[in-house]
Amino acid sequence: MFVAVPLVMMLAAAQPADPVGTGRKAYSQCLAAQIQPSLDKKLSLGQFQSTLKQKCSDKEAAFRAAIVADDKSSGMSEQEAQSDANDQVSEYVDKITAEYEDYLSPA
Repeated sequence: MFVAVPLVMMLAAAQPADPVGTGRKAYSQCLAAQIQPSLDKKLSLGQFQSTLKQKCSDKEAAFRAAIVADDKSSGMSEQEAQSDANDQVSEYVDKITAEYEDYLSPA
């Protein structure tokens, strides 16, 4: 029993982190964290989108880089990998923008 616990801990520690998953989580959390402060400041949709770019650009870059590296390691070309990264980032921005727009719309 005492041998199994350290072995399990070593195996868990040896698992490589998923850079795409980590990047996706950090980016989506950053985007989501901008909603309430932007609502409090009564930012327009355009101002909100600018805020997303300013506040989350580092997380976006890390997410993009992880997607491109993963795609290229799977055999995609640079152009295909960049296109995939663009699509995935756009999906997150579109989703959070639509959510913000819903909050702005009168009920």
